[in-house]
Amino acid sequence: MEDWDVFVIAGASGVGKSQLSYQLARRFGAPIVEVDDLFRAIESVTTPEQHPAIHYWRTHPEAAEAGPERILELLLDVSRAMRPAVAAVIRNHIETRMPIVLEGDYILPECIADFPDRVKSVFLIEDDPDQLVRNLLAREPEAGEQRTRADVGVLFSRWLIDECRRHGTVVLPVRPWDTLVARATSAVP
Repeated sequence: MEDWDVFVIAGASGVGKSQLSYQLARRFGAPIVEVDDLFRAIESVTTPEQHPAIHYWRTHPEAAEAGPERILELLLDVSRAMRPAVAAVIRNHIETRMPIVLEGDYILPECIADFPDRVKSVFLIEDDPDQLVRNLLAREPEAGEQRTRADVGVLFSRWLIDECRRHGTVVLPVRPWDTLVARATSAVP
């Protein structure tokens, strides 16, 4: 870990970020920080007036019925609203030299580009909506088949490919699963 303080694993919901993050955390002996926890913390100490994007899903429950393109726009809005919090966590761990694995949906390549030194990142992608449906069903069987969420995941993955290219960050297909850890650790410069 001498060449990084934060190892970021990001990508769409259901691609396998958590599984990879836990494996990397064990390998490197580093704790995991989940951006979902940051989101919940920010949501709990702010109001919809202070952070409309953070509270959008609660104040507009009908948005869950929108099409995949609109849901992706909302996901990107939340991700951009989360950027200062994600950056603060990254900055803290760079300054304290206390390594972490940072994992989450709401991390964008543009945020990682702000930290060219001491941060390694891998943006995971999945282009098969049926695979994402299976992944989500295995993780959240009580939610049933989440086709729209899977379609959003594929759109987000496609968006990430272009953004990672633009910002010079690593984008990595999750399959084949059995080589993901090795590919993720060797993919980052």
